[in-house]
Order: sequence, then structure tokens, then C-alpha cells
Amino acid sequence: MNLINMDAENRVVLNVGGIRHETYKATLKKIPATRLSRLTEALANYDPILNEYFFDRHPGVFAQVLNYYRTGKLHYPSDVCGPLFEEELEFWGLDANQVEPCCWMTYTQHRDTQETLAVLDRLDLDTEKPSDEEIARKFGFEEDYFKGTLSWWQVTKPKVWSLFDEPYSSTAAKVIGVLSVFFICISILSFCLKTHPDMKVPKLWRVNVTTADNRSDYVFEKTETEAHVAFFYIECICNAWFTFEIIVRFITSPNKCEFINSSVNIIDYVATLSFYIDLVLRKFASHLENADIMEFFSIIRIMRLFKLTRHSSGLKILIQTFRASAKELTLLVFFLVLGIVIFASLVYYAERIQTNPHNDFKSIPLGLWWALVTMTTVGYGDMVPKTYIGMFVGALCALAGVLTIALPVPVIVSNFAMYYSHTQARAKLPKKRRRVLPVEQPRGPRLPGQGQNTGCPSSMQAGGPMGSNVQNRRMNAIKSNHPKEMMTGAQKIDEGHLNSNMRSNGTKSNTELSRT
Repeated sequence: MNLINMDAENRVVLNVGGIRHETYKATLKKIPATRLSRLTEALANYDPILNEYFFDRHPGVFAQVLNYYRTGKLHYPSDVCGPLFEEELEFWGLDANQVEPCCWMTYTQHRDTQETLAVLDRLDLDTEKPSDEEIARKFGFEEDYFKGTLSWWQVTKPKVWSLFDEPYSSTAAKVIGVLSVFFICISILSFCLKTHPDMKVPKLWRVNVTTADNRSDYVFEKTETEAHVAFFYIECICNAWFTFEIIVRFITSPNKCEFINSSVNIIDYVATLSFYIDLVLRKFASHLENADIMEFFSIIRIMRLFKLTRHSSGLKILIQTFRASAKELTLLVFFLVLGIVIFASLVYYAERIQTNPHNDFKSIPLGLWWALVTMTTVGYGDMVPKTYIGMFVGALCALAGVLTIALPVPVIVSNFAMYYSHTQARAKLPKKRRRVLPVEQPRGPRLPGQGQNTGCPSSMQAGGPMGSNVQNRRMNAIKSNHPKEMMTGAQKIDEGHLNSNMRSNGTKSNTELSRT
């Protein structure tokens, strides 16, 4: 009996989320400086009647926590979300980095997901209209909004900003968005078509000549061609819209510094500025020989296509995919350059080993071009090896190029699929969630003398099935620990019920006599 009592004293019962776990106290001492290693009967969550500790935590995670104390190996349950597992480990005072290697990849997936969601938040892919409070906080007049002292400019500024910068905020914003895309497409189409020979007109110069009878006359000579004047007026109209759009968006932007430093906005106002610089040079510096070199800088107007990212979430995801795949792309370029240099050197010396009067590889720099074209599987055919050794080197170069380019591509595709799937999932989620109040009911000490008023629900009282089980457990625990006190308490309870019944019967009889 003493051995049994000693074994019972060395054991501890832990009730976690309604599931009772029983283990030895020495097991909980294996990992010091944790919550379970410092259990004492003075804690508020200790039940002296049931002789157990109650924790309102996730029971599934605690099974792995208790197994960690027993075996020294922490495994990750596959049916639990990663942030919930981290919160439970933090509550029990355990380090999340102690997860076993077999579960580490599965456990850390939620961190990649959280990083992806943070990136999508920065991309601002939500098309739902924000509330007035969010708009006031964004533009920095939250205090005036709560006081109700908004000026007409504070009311108008967010509306104008939404019209020009948030195409999905209203029907008018969609119309302005379509108009902006229309001018972008017309501008780029005009920029491309004006270089076509059929879209150019001859530039005639008047030249004075002397006829055979010594009379002066003039003829027109065609020295060069220039784009039709209609393209100039189209450019003027498009750039007038772009200028108006930039000015309005800058005036109504909530953050001027962020607006100026935005890469898309930099492309926009640099492209617009290049048009005005070209216009001034045509007017005042057309006689200069190098004035046409400014037309080269007008190619930046093609970059206006990146403005379409404001109207398409797919383009934003594609750009973000290349940013997230920067390491893989850098690795691809590194191996590509390494292969180009190696195979250019090999093919140069391979073509010189045998007699080859039609050798196309006069130097290694020329071989670099051939290696680049071969490894990227383009194959222009302008330079080809003609010896057997050179052909063998060319075959190796083509195979190496296929493998080098094919290896990083699945990673880039996986990143795009990840961002796109999360974007689609976010679009289907409800924007407004039900609020859960973080209020926890305090658990008072439960003593043997207390009756059914223990703060439990009706199903847990003596009348319910669950309440009867709990009450029986409490009664058995009290009987086993203090049988004499239990009998005395029962006698007192019976005497109290008898006295109360006698008082109530006496009161009823007195009431009936008074009525008669």
C-alpha cells in the first residue's frame, strides 16, 4: 500500500481542454524553466478536489508537448495551423526551433505563407472600397473626421485620388482608368507606327539653280523623310492627358514622398518630360547636328506600359514573381555566363585543331556570341562549327544550355503559382470577420463546501448528465481523502434541509390559519 501511495503522489493529472493527461512529476522536470516544470498546488488553475491542474488550451497540441517531455523529441501535428502551434509552444514556455527535422518543412510552411500575404498586402490588390475611417487615417485627418470638422478639400481630396489612382473604387474611376489605358495604347502605337516607311512623308528642300539661258530658277529636292505631322498632334494630345493626370495625382496624393519615389511614377513623369524636351529642341535647336540624338531617349515612353500594373493584378503578381525569384535568376545568369565562356574557348581551339579554311571563329569574343545563341537554343546559323571536334563541342553546348535554363524555371513558376493562388483565395474570403472578444472568465477556487453555484453552465450542474459525472467524481474524491469530514458535512446538509423544510411548512400553516 505504501508503494502504491508513493506512486500516486509522484503522479500529476493535467486537464487540458477537457482531456485528462496523467504523467509523473519527474517527467515534467526534464525540461526546466517551463510552465509545466513549475507546477504547484498554489496555482489558481489547481483543483484540490479533483487533484488536477486545468488549462484551457488546445488538447491536440498538448499531446505533442507532453510527448516532448517524455521522449525529448518535438513533433509538429499536421492537423494544426502553424501560428496556433507557435502560440501554444509560447504558452508552455517551449522553443519552436526545437521541432524535429522530419517536421521542420511542414512546420515552416506557414512562415512562407505569412511572408506571401505580407507581400500581397503591400501590392494593394484589394478591390473593395475602404471605409471613411480608413480613408481619413490614410490621408492624415483622422482627428478632424472624429470631430466632424472636415473641410470641403478634405472631403474632395480622397474622392479625386480614388478616381485617378484606384480604378475599381467606382464606376467613374473605371471610366477614367479605361481612358488612361486608351491614351497609353494610342501613344505607344503612334510611337511605333511613325517609324514605318509608309507612314513617313518626304522632306523637300528648295534649291536655286541656273538654267541654260542664264536665268535663275529653283527645284525641290528630297533629302530625307520625316514622320507625318498627324503623329505629332496625337503625341501632343496624349501627353496633355498624361500631364494633367500626373498633376492631379500629385496634388491629391496622401503621401508626396511616396508618390515621387514610386518606380511607375518615375517612368511616367520622365517619359512626359522627354516629350517636352524634344519639343523644345525641335523648336530652338533643330539646326544642331546632334539634336536628333534626343529621339533615342524618347524610347522611355515605351516604359509607360508598366502603368498598366495599376489596372491589372496579374501584372503586379508577375513583377513580384521576378522580384521573389531574384536569387534563382542570378544563379541562372551566373551559370549561363560560365557556360558561354567555357564553350566559346573550347570551340575556338577545336576549330583550329583540324584544317578548316572556312573557320568562322576568328577569336574567342566571336565565339561568345555563338555560345550565347546556342545555349539559349536560338541558333541563328550565322556561325557554325565545321570540324568534328567543333560539332561535338556544339552538341555539348546545346545540352548544357537546355539544362542550365530548365533547372531554375520550375522555381519561378512555383513562385508565380503561389502568389496567384493566394491572390485568388484572398479575393474569395469575406472582408468582414466576426469579432471574438478576448475576455477570459476567471476561475475561482473550488472548495468542497460549495454547492452547485460554481459558475458552471446548466448542463454541468447536478441536474445534467455531465454535472452528475463531475459531482460524482468530486464526491468520490472527497470520500477517499476525508471520509469523516464527508459524513459530517452530509449530516449537516441533511439537518439544514430538514430545518428549512420545517420552517417552510410552519410558514404555510400560519398563512392558512390567518386566511381562515
